[in-house]
Amino acid sequence: MKVLLVSSCGGHWVEMMRTRPAFEGHQLFYASTDASYAEHNPERPFYTIPEASRWSKPRLVWQALVCFVVILRVRPDVLLTTGASVGFFSLVFAKWLGAKTIWLDSIANATELSMSGQKAGRHADLFLTQWPELERPNGPVFEGAVI
Repeated sequence: MKVLLVSSCGGHWVEMMRTRPAFEGHQLFYASTDASYAEHNPERPFYTIPEASRWSKPRLVWQALVCFVVILRVRPDVLLTTGASVGFFSLVFAKWLGAKTIWLDSIANATELSMSGQKAGRHADLFLTQWPELERPNGPVFEGAVI
């Protein structure tokens, strides 16, 4: 299977890297908003996606377009993301193209889901939280934490 792992930088990336053993034996691809992360897995394809936030709508549009291009290039069977907006756009586009999708809300969101997680949950095949207190009957579900 082709598995695309997508995250923004910082803690989102660290958490996503902790999930790699679950995909051992599969063809892995990476995408993040920090180009230097390509060094973490030099033997694997890496895509840099521009950083954006809700405070800059034009950057969000550009980010969404780049995410769409990456999804078209990779055509993943599975997409896993830890967020944020880069993960949301990638998850939605991957779902449109028939991939199985996993949203793993960041452990930093201890009292409520991230804004991206709140929006992405309805598009994800598997919607996970890392806090048992945030588990809900319609998702997200708690299956443990990666850190």
